[in-house]
Amino acid sequence: MILQPRIEADAAVQENEDFGVGSGLNSIEAGLRVRYEVRREFAPYIGVNYSGLFAGTRDLARSEGEDTQMWSFVSGVRFWF
Repeated sequence: MILQPRIEADAAVQENEDFGVGSGLNSIEAGLRVRYEVRREFAPYIGVNYSGLFAGTRDLARSEGEDTQMWSFVSGVRFWF
């Protein structure tokens, strides 16, 4: 069994309302997955992710009526051959 943390951050230098992006730190996505390697090439997993918007991007999303924070559960299979 393997516990795999994940984190991703997005930032922009300038605001662009057409794309719904504010300047500065835009979003963070963090998650934790647990996978079981049946074989090295085949590993099912389950996990949880958090996504959040910040600063100008959060304000733009709120004005459009969108959520600024979200939790999600993930599952899948990692494989290669």
